[in-house]
Amino acid sequence: MPIPRRTALAAGLAMTAGTAAAQGPSPEAAAVLAPGGVLRVAINFGNPVLAQPDPATGEPRGVSAALARELARRLGATIRFSTYDAAGKVTDAGKRGEWDLCFLAIDPVRAQGIAFTAPYVVIEGTYMVPEGSPLRAIEDVDRPGIRVAVGRGSAYDLYLTRALKSAELVRAPSSPEAIDLFLQQKLDAAAGVTQPLVAYAAVNPGMRVIPGRFMVIEQAVGIPQGREAALPYLRAFVEEMKASGFVARALAESGQKDAAVAPPAS
Repeated sequence: MPIPRRTALAAGLAMTAGTAAAQGPSPEAAAVLAPGGVLRVAINFGNPVLAQPDPATGEPRGVSAALARELARRLGATIRFSTYDAAGKVTDAGKRGEWDLCFLAIDPVRAQGIAFTAPYVVIEGTYMVPEGSPLRAIEDVDRPGIRVAVGRGSAYDLYLTRALKSAELVRAPSSPEAIDLFLQQKLDAAAGVTQPLVAYAAVNPGMRVIPGRFMVIEQAVGIPQGREAALPYLRAFVEEMKASGFVARALAESGQKDAAVAPPAS
């Protein structure tokens, strides 16, 4: 049976990217990614699908940390993690020059200072509401008088700032704190990544998650703008990690079996 042209093209792109990454970075790319032989990596603990602190050591684990360690190994670089509890704090730290590599959702606002690869993981954003709430569908939320808790600077904060026309966003310092704010101020909904909201609602019977999604969140690897010389190698590395099963294994090993590996870059 002939392979559909789109499938064949995607496979070809993945193979080409994997070959480029397997050849290793050029000296220029390595120097840009890890100046002085040290790869400074920003990890956002505010999104537990992608990164979690190790219960015993506090060191980063999860798919983002696994990718960072593999990249550092290939670069022959020492890795240095900086951890944050919110994506907005990662972007702020990038403006201060505190990291060389980050793992964030692609967004036009962030792209003003960060150059991104294609995504390695895709997750969804949705809403959690009280069990008795009249809000039943995603589209019910964007109404006058509805107040929604979000983590400041998160991918869904940036997206909902553009998308919502009538509802009001109420911002917490981080995504985990958005749920606290939602409860304390008795807001109408909490926006967030689906998996943590579903986990919270499962152990809090007074809450439920609205079916569906308001956005697909494309999680990618980023480097500061101005370092684009390293971007071709970094993009190839991400494609190889997806195609080889590395990303899928890292998700499974960190207990994130509901997150999806992003498709090959087109």
